[in-house]
Amino acid sequence: MKPKSRFLGIDDAPFRFGDSRVPIVGVVVQAPAYIEGVLTTDAEVDGTDATERVSMMIRRSRYREGLAMVFVNGAAVGGFNVLDVDALRETAGVPVVTITRRRPDLAAIEKALRYRFADWQARLALIRKHGVEAMPTKHKPLYVTYVGASRHEVREALALTTVRGALPEPLRVAHLVGTAIVRGESHGRA
Repeated sequence: MKPKSRFLGIDDAPFRFGDSRVPIVGVVVQAPAYIEGVLTTDAEVDGTDATERVSMMIRRSRYREGLAMVFVNGAAVGGFNVLDVDALRETAGVPVVTITRRRPDLAAIEKALRYRFADWQARLALIRKHGVEAMPTKHKPLYVTYVGASRHEVREALALTTVRGALPEPLRVAHLVGTAIVRGESHGRA
């Protein structure tokens, strides 16, 4: 990764489980922190359209060609609308990395999926398809899955795009924008 490489961070906005749709925000950052653009779409809360909706957002973006990597805040948006990171990688043509602050509790996730969804096995298979790894940072480790990149490349990209705090700037800003869209003002941690 080079300084000034372009990264896309994707996060969903706050929502309630009674909502039918959730806004999804993508922020394009030229490393380390120059914001080049903001993308938006939406997806069903607890639906199955997240991969399609995010892929369409990436495909129609004028920033797609220059991307070095895509960061996604977690493996799902809008509750359990699980993303297929392999399909996103194919759409974007660059590596895709899911990032969380805490190690996902796969047993609790499986229990919730079994209780709420007839297609729980397919959703769980997407979540478990790629192992979660602890990735050291200057602060606490982040928990990541990745496709299309080596561990070294992911670690380098995280170091290059993390300006302040623990999260890379594209995800941090996507969270702020998503929160502002729904609440009128940004707040909280991604």
